[in-house]
Amino acid sequence: MTSTRPYISQAPLLNPPNLPPSDSNNNNSSGPRRIYQILAGQLFDPVARALVPNQVITVDRDAGVILDVSPQALAKTPEEVLAAISKSIGGDSSSAGVGVGANKKPEARREVEVTRINMSGMTVLPGLVDVHVHFFLHPYSETPWEDQVTKESLAERTVRATVHARKTLLAGFTTVRDLGTEGAFDADIGLRKCLAGRNALIPGPRYYCVTRAIISTGSYGPKSSLYPAQEGIDGVKGAEPVDGVNDCVREVRKQIGAGADWIKIYADYSCRSRMAEVSSSLGPQQIATFNKEELWAMISAAHARGVKVCAHANTWGAIDNLLDLGVDSIEHGSELYDKPAGDNTLLRKFTKANGTTTWVPTLAAYYTIFVTSRGGSEYARRRWETCKATFEEALKARMENIACGGDTGVFAHGENALELVLMRRLGASWDRVLSWATYGGWKCVRGMEWEGVQGERRLVEIEKGGYAALVEAGFRVEQENGLERGVPFGVVRAGWAADLVGFEGKLDGSGKEFEDTLMKGVKFVMKGGKIYKRDGQEVVGI
Repeated sequence: MTSTRPYISQAPLLNPPNLPPSDSNNNNSSGPRRIYQILAGQLFDPVARALVPNQVITVDRDAGVILDVSPQALAKTPEEVLAAISKSIGGDSSSAGVGVGANKKPEARREVEVTRINMSGMTVLPGLVDVHVHFFLHPYSETPWEDQVTKESLAERTVRATVHARKTLLAGFTTVRDLGTEGAFDADIGLRKCLAGRNALIPGPRYYCVTRAIISTGSYGPKSSLYPAQEGIDGVKGAEPVDGVNDCVREVRKQIGAGADWIKIYADYSCRSRMAEVSSSLGPQQIATFNKEELWAMISAAHARGVKVCAHANTWGAIDNLLDLGVDSIEHGSELYDKPAGDNTLLRKFTKANGTTTWVPTLAAYYTIFVTSRGGSEYARRRWETCKATFEEALKARMENIACGGDTGVFAHGENALELVLMRRLGASWDRVLSWATYGGWKCVRGMEWEGVQGERRLVEIEKGGYAALVEAGFRVEQENGLERGVPFGVVRAGWAADLVGFEGKLDGSGKEFEDTLMKGVKFVMKGGKIYKRDGQEVVGI
């Protein structure tokens, strides 16, 4: 990849009229408008599921938003792009400036600094999305889960989380959803603040979080050997235990008040894990943790406050209840298909929930735990075979309400693409996998403000008007956190977040080529208009 030297030209001011000057150090309000023009050899469109050759992507570096996407042969100059947007926002442009509407004076011209980036030898994708990570955990092969939760200080776990955030971004994942701190209390809220905004304290992906997951009493760890009935150890609990409708609602409201983007429920778990000392079958058995009334209380309480709900669930009964109650995503779901009986009834029901409930298979976690770590045991073999059979049956059913989330943290952060690799190995086509990992990730993690009739209207307006529609809706360059929740991502289109990943290699080739490209071929990473990786090397966000 090569970059030309920036050049300066004159173009109409893009800011909408009558905006006050910004206090942001990075918005460059008094300097030239800074633009990237990127030539992509191939651009993946996750909606059409196609590679489009020779596309020019125009990015506003200060806004962090894509301004235009055009074929190279028809590409507009940055000045033409800016003039068209100014006309949409404020009125007619002219040689003297840009009109701002009736009875208003035209805006003055402003210099434009353009940096052209040649990625003609690369395939460019929207930033990848991992919808199931745990930044406050690291691989269990390094340190068992219980030791991480009870022996690593909160300071150490938080520092580790910042390292994991950086590794994840450099691997091409520009957005994640963290589904629980696992005993690190509400530290994800502070981490989200450090990752957010144009002047983020640390590099990392756009960050959605749940604070503490919710579980029923006696079901989760860590568990004391000295006091078997005690919840947690030294005040540290892997999730927040509640029982009964009132407690369930109270905890949901408390977590939303703490700042949670999502609510996570453990809808089943190995509640009788202590029995493993005397029974190899009872100990790991997955059992429902909440009744249907409790589940409904939590889901409805969260939805009433505009917050989505995800659920850890593997068993038939738990998943069936969750689908009936309109949960927003189901994590794991390994028993959706009963292979011995050939019964795919529940899987078909889930498939019909397209657009309502998203499935996150977490193949990478199962593979890491049951193949890589415990591949020799019969129990491990059965667990992986169950998971594998369910995913393969979902492919046969043409299930599309799927997003990519590996339960990253069980395995190493920065290797998030393992989930995509396993999907491809098990039979999913390359284009389906990449669509689930980009546009599918956006549809999964986005807030409820982007759902329903109102959300659809917002997206239609952005589709028609691009960046100008964002401005009309209230987006402003000087807003420090405007890109965090107010701009869509996961597709390379005008008006969407400038999250881009450049790969060297062949994504539409063999399974081996797909794997090598995803795991080793990330050469360029941009998040919100800032470059964090160039020519395969990390750079300070520029």
